[in-house]
Formats: sequence, structure tokens, C-alpha cells
Amino acid sequence: MKLPVFKKIKVDIFLILSFIIPFAIYMATLAPSVTFFDSGEFLTATASLGSAHSPGYPLFLMYAKPFTWLPLGNIAFRINVATAVSSSLACLVVYILTTTLLKKETLLGDERFNLVAVKFAGLAAALSFAVTPRLWLQSNHDKPYPLLAFIAAIIFYMLLKWQGHYREGSERPSYIYVCTFLAGLAMGVHQTIVLLLPAWFLMIVLTDWRMITRFKELVLATAFAMFGFSVHLYLPLRALTNPLLNWGDSKSLSQFLWHFLRKGYPSEPPVRDIALLWAQISAFNVPREFTWLGAALTLLGLVYLWRRDRTVFVAYFVSIAAFLLVIVGYFNTHKEVVFLTEEFFTPLYLLTAVMIGIGLFCLLGYAIRTAKLPDRIGVSVYAVVVAFFFTLPSALCAVNYFENDQHNNYIAFDYASNSLRSLQQNAIMFTWGDSGAFPLWYLQGVERMREDVDLPHTPHLVFDWYLDSMPRVFKESNLRKFEITSFGPETLLRIAISENFGLRPVYIDFSTRYSVEFKDFRPVQRGIVYRMRRMDEPPGIPDVTVWDNYNIRGIMEKQSFLDLDTGKAIMIYANSYLEIGEFLVGTNRYQEAKVMLEKAEQILPEMRAPADQIRLRYGLGR
Repeated sequence: MKLPVFKKIKVDIFLILSFIIPFAIYMATLAPSVTFFDSGEFLTATASLGSAHSPGYPLFLMYAKPFTWLPLGNIAFRINVATAVSSSLACLVVYILTTTLLKKETLLGDERFNLVAVKFAGLAAALSFAVTPRLWLQSNHDKPYPLLAFIAAIIFYMLLKWQGHYREGSERPSYIYVCTFLAGLAMGVHQTIVLLLPAWFLMIVLTDWRMITRFKELVLATAFAMFGFSVHLYLPLRALTNPLLNWGDSKSLSQFLWHFLRKGYPSEPPVRDIALLWAQISAFNVPREFTWLGAALTLLGLVYLWRRDRTVFVAYFVSIAAFLLVIVGYFNTHKEVVFLTEEFFTPLYLLTAVMIGIGLFCLLGYAIRTAKLPDRIGVSVYAVVVAFFFTLPSALCAVNYFENDQHNNYIAFDYASNSLRSLQQNAIMFTWGDSGAFPLWYLQGVERMREDVDLPHTPHLVFDWYLDSMPRVFKESNLRKFEITSFGPETLLRIAISENFGLRPVYIDFSTRYSVEFKDFRPVQRGIVYRMRRMDEPPGIPDVTVWDNYNIRGIMEKQSFLDLDTGKAIMIYANSYLEIGEFLVGTNRYQEAKVMLEKAEQILPEMRAPADQIRLRYGLGR
């Protein structure tokens, strides 16, 4: 009897390393729980299979949901792992793209050396991309952009495979169908995927322009795109079940379109001057991500592509042009939020990393030709080649590690839990800023902390779907009688406070305290939140014992990771300590006041001047 012969599977260790090394770095620096910005909202939407802010992000939520079943850490940590995986997959495809574009290149007569050099170039490109500040920042907590970059890279790879078959005389339109399906599917991650369509279209047309004249293939490509886009059916289907977080409540077609088309974010574009235009353009910044050496290697890689594969060369620049024309030209973002648009360019940085890998390979070829090495290469040459390829990713890792290390970042978690600890039983607290509200949503909705409390988000009071989502607060509210869209959130907040005052303890957060002017109510400090009292009743004595129950991990030390909202949270703590310190001085509780003022200074050195003014005013020495 003849035994079956199995084909030997070749394991590409470089391919495995292009995933394993980035994943190890991300896990070492992964945030242990909720962070600021959209984190708490994404976590809550994922855990409940609900809907995140417009346009809903259905594919990202479905991708991350299975990670919530992992038997490690809390739900936030598990979903953060999902992002680390998607980022590592994006790095893996950088390796695949780089080696695919270099697969026919030779440096010497030593075939083994040529193969290893190509793989080194691919791995160096993958690792360089992995440790860029932009991708690393997105990989330590829940973000959809790495998943989008991964899908975009797969589409580029499929187009390269289709090109290769076409140039060998074999037409494979199935590759195009897969690409259109993935493009439609990627709309469920982030809509900026459409900005890559011109580049992909040109890659197809410059390779075989007849593709756009074939009716059957066009129809099939469109059908596959719509099939991928059908992932958005998730939004109305899940809305029918009224999940915990049901942003937009897309039960009807009109509400789905409102959600998908981002109608909830109207804004007046700013008057653009040169400074604003430059800030918007420089949101895409290759030297900042890869250093000037990386930028030079990118140019070298582009020179190579101009000579060997101009379709990819054209696609790269068309992608950049499309992103800048829409994000800069059409969006015209306000200067204070330009930093948010930096996340959109992640797919472009992925392509740039591929160019860097090609540039490194070209530079190695030049060095070998100049050195006139023998055809057979020894171990010492391999050692030099390893050092040559991995100097850039190693330097990037060393420079960016501290700033992206979030493994001890509990600031958002503690800020939200401290806020909840400050509230009386059955309280209601109105929030203002998204970053202050979203961690509260996560702790209450997912970690089930303080479910007796209601947390209305003031900017959302203008939406009927949001009032519907909080029946305990707004079922019988007078807000139901108004055309709420004609009111500003400040007015609706005052009405809501008046309705609940006397029925339950009413609180506001720090952002609300300093964003809205109250005439009928007086905010009285309780830790980092404020209890509302009527102007005609005594304010009472602020409760200072609440501070004893606070966790403030990382607040007193220099932070390795300090984004805008983490910095704001630190400022809130410092300001709150300063405020209670001033109150204690005024009530002759000097020793307690001294401790509070010193803590304000320890948290934020900028508080030294106002703290000294308080001491001087009351004759209190250091």
C-alpha cells in the first residue's frame, strides 16, 4: 500500500515575526482599562453590540466583540487586545506588500542571500510601521483605524496579485470582486476608505483599461461592493433590540441615513488662513512618523517604483492627493481639532512603510555594488545587513516607547470611578464633554458600577433618540413637549435640572460647571463634581471626606502618555484640590487647607502661583 504524500509546508519565520514582534510591543504597552476620547463609548457599544457615534462603526464593533470573551483582564482590556491584533495584522500585510513588490529582485549570485535580503526589507518595513507614534497610539486602546489600514492593505495586495496574473496572460476578475467586497465591508469600519478608491481605480485602469468597459464585470463588482456594504444592516437590526448604547437609534430609514451621513455633527467651517491651512496639511507628516531618514528612504522607494511599477507609484500619490483634498479641502477642520484628523492617515502611513522597506533594499543594493562583495556571503555580512535594516525601527521604538506606554494608565478609569463615588444614592449627574462622559458610560454600563445613578449627557439632550434611551429621566419630561432641536443644550440642561431638583440629588461634572452659567442654581463642590443647590438656600459645607475614597493612580507622577484629555483630567484634579483648599482656609481649617494646596501643586506645578496667592491672602505660610 502506497502512503499518501503530503506537500511540505514552508514556514516563513519573517512573516510570523512581522506579526509577533508588533503584537508583543503592543501588549507590553497596552492600556489596562478605559481611556479618554471615544474609548468608553466604543467599549460600551462593543460589549453591548450596540451602535457607536456616527456612522456607527458596525464592522469594528462586530470584530471586537469576540475578544470580550477572552478569559483575561476586564472587558476594556480585552477589547484593547482586539486593536493590538488588528494593528499587528496591518504590520503583517506591510511585510507581504513589501516582499511582493521586491520578489523578483536580485542583489548577488547568492540566491539565499537575495531571498533573505527581501525578507529583511519586508520585516524592517513592518516594524518601522509598528512603532510609528500614530499607529502605536492607536494600538494601545480601542481604535478602528488599524483595522481599516489592514483591510486597505489587503485590497492593495489583491490588486497586485491581479496585476501579476494579468501580466502573465491570465485574467482573474475574481480578485477585483474580492477588492470591491472588502471596500464595501470596510465602510463599516470607517468611511475614509472611500478616499482610496481613486488610487485603486487607477491601478486597474492603468493595468487593463478594458475592465471598465465590460458590463458584466462592472455589475458583479458593484454587487460585491453592495454585499460588503450590507454590513450596515447591523445598525437597524441591533437598534430593534434597544441595546445598552444605541447611538442614533437607526430603526427607520430616515434615522439610519441621519446616523450614517453624520447629520448630528453640524458645524460652521472656520475662516481659513495660511497658518490654519498649514496645520491641516501637516496633519499628514511622514518625517514626524518615520523621521527624516524614513522620509528619504520613502523617496528612494518611490524612485524604484517609478522604474519598476508605475501603477503603484501613481496610486501612492493619488491616495495622498485624495486624502488631502477631502480632509483639508472639504472638511476644513478647526485648528483645535486638527489633531483628530491625524488618525485618518493611517492607511497612507502603511503604504509609506512599504516604500521605506523598498528604499532600504535599494540602499543595501547600492552598498553591495560599491563594496564589490563576493557571490558567496558569510555570517559577518549577514550581521551587518541585520544591523543595517533594523536601525530605523529600533530607533523609532526607542524614541516612541515612553510616550506610548500605557500599561499603567488608569487615569480615565479612576476619574470616572471617583466621580461616581462622589454621588449620593439615586443621584443624577449631567455631563458635558465626551471624554468625561464616556468612561462613566463604560463603568456603569459594562462594569455595572453605580447603576442607581443616571448620567444624562447634556450635548445629546437635543436628540429625541437620546431622550428615548433614558426613560427613567425623560419619559415624562417637559423636554418632550418642545421642539428640542430649536433649543441649545444649555437651555435644555437648565430645564432638566429644574425638573429633577427636589426629587433626587442633582449633580454636574467639572466641565458642565465651567461651560454653563447658572442663575437659579449654585454648584457646591463635592470632590471633582458639584452638587446643585438653589440660590436662595444655604450652600452648606462641602464634604471633604470624599477625597479619602479617591484613587488617583498616576496623577502625582510624570505621565508617559499625556493626551489632551488626560492633561485636562489632571488639571481638573489640581483645580479641585485648589478650590477645596481655598474653602478650608476660609473656614480656619489651616492644616487641612495646607495639605490640599500642596497636592494641587504636586499634581500641576502651574498651581503654585494661585496657591501662593491664597496663602498670602489668608496669611498662611508654606
